[in-house]
Amino acid sequence: MFANDDPFGRGLLALRHALAGALAEMAGPSPAPAAAGAAPHADPPAVRREPWLLAEAVVKTRSGGSEPEPASDRDLAVSSATDQAEGDRLIALVELARAGDADAFGMLYDHYQGSVYRFLYYRVGSVALAEDLTSETFFRALRSMSSFRWQGKDFGAWLMTIARNLTTDHFKASRTRLESTTEDMSPHDSATDGPEVAVLATLTNEALLAALKKLPPEQQECLIMRFLQGFSIAETAQVLGRSDGAIKQLQLRAVRNLAKLLPEDFR
Repeated sequence: MFANDDPFGRGLLALRHALAGALAEMAGPSPAPAAAGAAPHADPPAVRREPWLLAEAVVKTRSGGSEPEPASDRDLAVSSATDQAEGDRLIALVELARAGDADAFGMLYDHYQGSVYRFLYYRVGSVALAEDLTSETFFRALRSMSSFRWQGKDFGAWLMTIARNLTTDHFKASRTRLESTTEDMSPHDSATDGPEVAVLATLTNEALLAALKKLPPEQQECLIMRFLQGFSIAETAQVLGRSDGAIKQLQLRAVRNLAKLLPEDFR
């Protein structure tokens, strides 16, 4: 259905499998009809790459001095990168950027921009708005670099927190946050390739993402990060400010609620 080396395709496939488990519970043992074909691949539109205004960096200095205030928390630096060398590189870039190095911040922008944009695009559903919020996310990060401190989360999680706050501000005037109240249940270890998976293969990516946008914000963010972004439980917990266990329960509730929001033909 999707190429094995396609992270977006793997994420959608994993989400479909999770939904299959929820649909199987809702439908009981009754078999579902076989799929006629596979859903087409649908990447989010590419973000417009504009010249980065690094000249707007604001670096706080010692009173009466011209050098950046040195950071004292370097030993607390962490990175979620699976490759140790890459993690060390990103940490080093953060250290340089918060000391005022514009080139280092530019490299951090190149590394994290795609992830931030995808998160915002799936949240707001608009290319133009996602581009604007992505730019604002990095502008805010740039202005705050000298005051950034390592607090048990990596730089990417800090950026995602800024992006989340921007979406909250955007939706605040027109949207009331309603969290579904469902019982806590243990998550499934995996979903089998039963008839539900075949049925879901006919669900277009557009319809799946449209249903995703109907979830309460935190449930939506959890599924975007866990499946479409490929974040681990721990990374998602850092961004959402929850425990690992709470994220597992939030993910389960979100998958169950998403299954209920699918078109009637798929339930």
